[in-house]
Amino acid sequence: MNDISHKTSTLREAEAEGKVLCSKETLLHITQNTVPKGNIFEFARAAAFFGAKKTDQLLPHCHPVTIDGMDIDFVMEENGIKIVGKAKSVGRTGIEMEILTGVSIAALTIYDMLKPLDKSLEITGIRLLAKKGGKSEREKYFQTSPECVLLVCSDDIKKGTREDKASPIAISLLAKYKVESPSTFVVGNAAHEIQEKIQEEVKKGAKFIFTIGGTGLGEQDNTYVAVKSVLEKELDGVVAAMRIHSFDRNPLAMTSRLIAGSIGQTTIITLPGSEDGVKECLGAILPTVFKLQKMLIKK
Repeated sequence: MNDISHKTSTLREAEAEGKVLCSKETLLHITQNTVPKGNIFEFARAAAFFGAKKTDQLLPHCHPVTIDGMDIDFVMEENGIKIVGKAKSVGRTGIEMEILTGVSIAALTIYDMLKPLDKSLEITGIRLLAKKGGKSEREKYFQTSPECVLLVCSDDIKKGTREDKASPIAISLLAKYKVESPSTFVVGNAAHEIQEKIQEEVKKGAKFIFTIGGTGLGEQDNTYVAVKSVLEKELDGVVAAMRIHSFDRNPLAMTSRLIAGSIGQTTIITLPGSEDGVKECLGAILPTVFKLQKMLIKK
């Protein structure tokens, strides 16, 4: 199964349809409620719910999904019955396979109940009509790739005594959203050095500055204080998203001092100095955070 542990939970929606073709005589039996096995719609709707809930047990690569809402409707047409299904879920993966399974099981149930009456039955047109949520939904938050700056805060990396392994992770994640070759700088741990570089990049017009490192509790970890003192507005929600997502994967994330906010039209976000920390924090906020680019434009 694909690893989805890095994904964030979002509202997912999907809609699907299918048809059961039958004769006009069979449709008459349905409308007059004279089908020997009973009301086909009641049984088909219940079967659809049962089937959708079992999807992960039927399809090898399907992850278990919590179905938070599901509707199955039936439309009588000239040549048969159309089945329309809608489902919602808050989770890390889509719900389209669940609603497709539900529609399929509803069609099979109708077929089973009508087969004594009609030898010309045919199931057809099972297809996904729409899906929302997840990566494709979040990408609507930005139209053009923003100009990003990475600011690595570490005396050891600046001196060359330690390798910078975190910024390449950030560059790789940003590249997924067409942020190519972000400007990357290394500064020391001193607060004034961090502040001076941030102010310099703000004046140049950088839209996003991601600091990396210096968010711990050590004597040299000054990034939090340095950034907090220059921000004009703070963005607590961005920090909350990073902290919750990271904590679910590593309880030590609670010890990281993170802050986010803006100076003019520039957004500054602090990231931990570890590879996993950068991966988890950016995974929580990209690309949704890019919507800030539009929100900060002066009108």
